[in-house]
Amino acid sequence: MKKVLSLIVIASAIFAGKAVAQTSATATANAFATVITPITLTKTLDLNFGILAASATPGTLKITPAGVRSTTGGVSTLPTTGTVTPALFSVAGEDGYSYAITLPLIPVVLNNTTHVGAFMLATNFASSPSVITGGLLTGGTQALNVGATLYVGANQTPGQYNSLLPFPVTVNYN
Repeated sequence: MKKVLSLIVIASAIFAGKAVAQTSATATANAFATVITPITLTKTLDLNFGILAASATPGTLKITPAGVRSTTGGVSTLPTTGTVTPALFSVAGEDGYSYAITLPLIPVVLNNTTHVGAFMLATNFASSPSVITGGLLTGGTQALNVGATLYVGANQTPGQYNSLLPFPVTVNYN
């Protein structure tokens, strides 16, 4: 009987071991992160349309991101241009990363500094690199130039015009 009982205990132990299934497992993993240089945008120069002459006919004065001026309608440029510059910015960040550009969508108001109520509107902002292509930080920096079109009214009041609020330009990593 001891032999039978021993065989039953041994058989039970063998079958019991095979009947128990593994109900959990453990594995390990590592965690990684890469921190890049924050993107920055620094203004170097303000947008300046320079000196212009208005007439009885309204028109526009456009300055491209390259600083080239052109006119339509009754607006004329003079041989003495004054200071003419697109807005110049410096974008800095992680080398080799691309970024998107956002320019103003609403007109920027330029008010006459001496004649209350006289104003002009700057709109149709354009940049180089363009909004469509975005920029690429080669060596971690890139110049960003912004031009616009200035709408000049018929018989626009003479004087100095300035924007009361600066216009926003935004860059974001893609």
